[in-house]
Amino acid sequence: MNSHPEFIPSFLELLRVLPEEEFNYKIAARPDRRRQFEKELASAIDTALNILTACLNINELKEQVLEAFASWLRLRHRIPASTLSSHPLVLAALSSLNSEILSEASVNVISELIHYTAARNSGGVSSELALIQVIVPQVMSLKPQLRDPSKDEEDIKAIARLFSDMGDAYVELIATGSDESMLIVHALLEVASHPEFDIASMTFNFWHNLQMILTERESYLACGNETSIEAEKTRRLQVFRSSYESLVSLVIFRVQYPLDYFDISMEDQRDFKQTRYAVADVLIDAALILGGEPTLKILYMKLVEAISHCGKDQSSDWRPAEAALYCIKAISDYVSDIEAEVMPQIMSLLPKLPHQPQLLQTVCLTIGAYSKWLDASSNGFSHLPTLIDILVRGMSTCEDSAAAAALAFRHICNDCKKKLCGSLDGLFQIYQTAVIGEGPFKVSAEDSLHLVEALSMVITELPSEHAKKALEAVCLPSVAQLQEMINQGPQVLGQKNARELTVHFDRLANIFRYVNHPEAVADAIQKLWPIFKAIFDVRAWDMRTMESLCRACKNAVRTSKRLMGVTIGAMLEEIQGLYGQHHQPCFLYLSSEVIKIFGSDPSCANYLKVLIESLFSHTACLLTKIQDFTSRPDIADDCFLLASRCIRYCPQLFFPSTVFPSLVDCAMIGITVQHREACNSILNFVSDIFDLANSTNGESCLSIRDSVIIPRGPTITRILVACLTGALPSSRLETVTYALLALTRAYGLKALEWAKECVSLIPSTAVTELERTRFLQALSDAASGANMNGLVVPIDEISEVCRRNRTVQEIVQGALKPLDLNIVAVS
Repeated sequence: MNSHPEFIPSFLELLRVLPEEEFNYKIAARPDRRRQFEKELASAIDTALNILTACLNINELKEQVLEAFASWLRLRHRIPASTLSSHPLVLAALSSLNSEILSEASVNVISELIHYTAARNSGGVSSELALIQVIVPQVMSLKPQLRDPSKDEEDIKAIARLFSDMGDAYVELIATGSDESMLIVHALLEVASHPEFDIASMTFNFWHNLQMILTERESYLACGNETSIEAEKTRRLQVFRSSYESLVSLVIFRVQYPLDYFDISMEDQRDFKQTRYAVADVLIDAALILGGEPTLKILYMKLVEAISHCGKDQSSDWRPAEAALYCIKAISDYVSDIEAEVMPQIMSLLPKLPHQPQLLQTVCLTIGAYSKWLDASSNGFSHLPTLIDILVRGMSTCEDSAAAAALAFRHICNDCKKKLCGSLDGLFQIYQTAVIGEGPFKVSAEDSLHLVEALSMVITELPSEHAKKALEAVCLPSVAQLQEMINQGPQVLGQKNARELTVHFDRLANIFRYVNHPEAVADAIQKLWPIFKAIFDVRAWDMRTMESLCRACKNAVRTSKRLMGVTIGAMLEEIQGLYGQHHQPCFLYLSSEVIKIFGSDPSCANYLKVLIESLFSHTACLLTKIQDFTSRPDIADDCFLLASRCIRYCPQLFFPSTVFPSLVDCAMIGITVQHREACNSILNFVSDIFDLANSTNGESCLSIRDSVIIPRGPTITRILVACLTGALPSSRLETVTYALLALTRAYGLKALEWAKECVSLIPSTAVTELERTRFLQALSDAASGANMNGLVVPIDEISEVCRRNRTVQEIVQGALKPLDLNIVAVS
């Protein structure tokens, strides 16, 4: 190298890249080879560091040397800490922190050193103290530069990154609250105060992790008895109290709407919303340390200050008040429901704020967020009339404030429902204005569902005889509109836009879901059935209408349960007849709800058996090849969800039926469908069959199950192994693995023979004998009852090996042929 110095830069580049390759999973290396490569790198560390040290003398290569050193540090535990604390490369990186040319490379090295000292497998932070004591003072000396106006943003970002890395890495040490650790905390507060959000937010992860350590009991177990634990916890929380108080004050301004908010791009508006969510999380961390009430007091003072600059007219600056209210809303879950000092004052201030749309939206959301306080607090209810007036104003101002007001209305009715029973007439008036759509309200059809839910929750609190009348009244606007459409005749009804019908069925669905009076709902659905039947008969071809109508029926079944009486029979007869003509998937999910409630009822057995056979035989005829599953995944999804319900709730009806074998064949055809939900439903159905012994009444059906599964066992196993090795995306690996292990647990040695047979089909160019053996051993352990968690690694590895590149994947799939149900096994 000395005789050819021109080669050194290229060689340094190679030295930088080599350790990076260990973490490069785009390279199609086997797991064994990757582990071997890591060992090779580990054995070469001393040589690499010696070469890099020698190259330090060449000034113009110093940056490249440091970048290569940072790369080797990513191997973490392979380098002894004692070597590093006085290593020339470390000293060079630290001394170069203030060099303009080398600072980026130095920051990368120091950042890697910080992560190195905190790596779990290095023995933890305590074993690395010598190195930490070298790094921390050097990084701390950079603190004044955070406020240096001559530094550009990139330099500040690099320094902030080092402080954030220190905070994240040493958070457990910092949490002890020592004087030295508080110096790092003050530096992180300095970073958090930076005007650029990208820089300030680097610390947010630290504040969250520190909060977790300070509040979780596990952090104090070493203290001994309960008294010592509580004392130490109290001490630490007190130490960090002022830091979190400062943090609250520092982040409030971040959520303030920019002056030009309405002129910035949609992307920038989305970024601003993300900023608000991030700040809300920080405030929650602070509330967990300080307590909800002390945090609320800080925010209340900010609100009062903001309101003093905010006049009644919309032209005054409403933004600081909105920001303070947004923060108050963010911590609502952490404020006591009986807080009596600050909350009454906040609620008294809300009616005095100007009705600027964004501010009004946040006011409405804040009212909704404190609905539990309004119910539980001694003077909360006295504020309700004025607050409901604000919500009505919100519904009349713009779509965004109307959406917020409708949601708040729902929260209030949910939490204060007992107290609102006497105000039903006023609530009905608001509800009717919103759902009929006449008047000043700007509530969308979707948001009006919040009002439907709100009123339904209040009706639930009424005595039974009053609930029936109230339920009829709340259904009336939708029922009247539907009846009017039916009266226009089948031809007109058939030509209606689906939205004209679904808006009413969605409301009825929510009423049946939230009015928890089973008898009243059963009574209502019986009266409404002629209207529902008329729409089933005329619009069964229309998927959107049917989905909405079936959701209403499903919620009625779920609430009324066995009180539905004759209506349930008429409903099932209707959908059973229509499914054969129109194949709407929602007919299957409605049947699924019925199976859940009536499946174990012996008096319904004959009827449900006919229903099951009818629905499944029609579906099996629809799904005869993989292309059918791809083109109608919704039918596949709902069909196999229904089949799983049958296994759980009425195996005695499902397994002896003539459709069980054809449904298993259907599952084998469609298991490799790429649609996530459909595929998961099929895999879960297959797993439920294998786990039958665990389900109620399942034991009695095992012999029937085995007579169907055992002849198909080799094929099912081969298809599952094909799914594992590339026929399905790797995101589905966990579900496939579970199905394969469930098969192995159910069929023991037989399943091992099937697995051995199909793994032998895979050529040795794709899978080595060792990888094959490990995989089969994992299945053997599963058959012996071993814990599933310990078996995942060899299964994951064979999956990774078979997917390592497209060529190998094609070889494996070509050998296993998952779509061929009649493949002949090799001898």
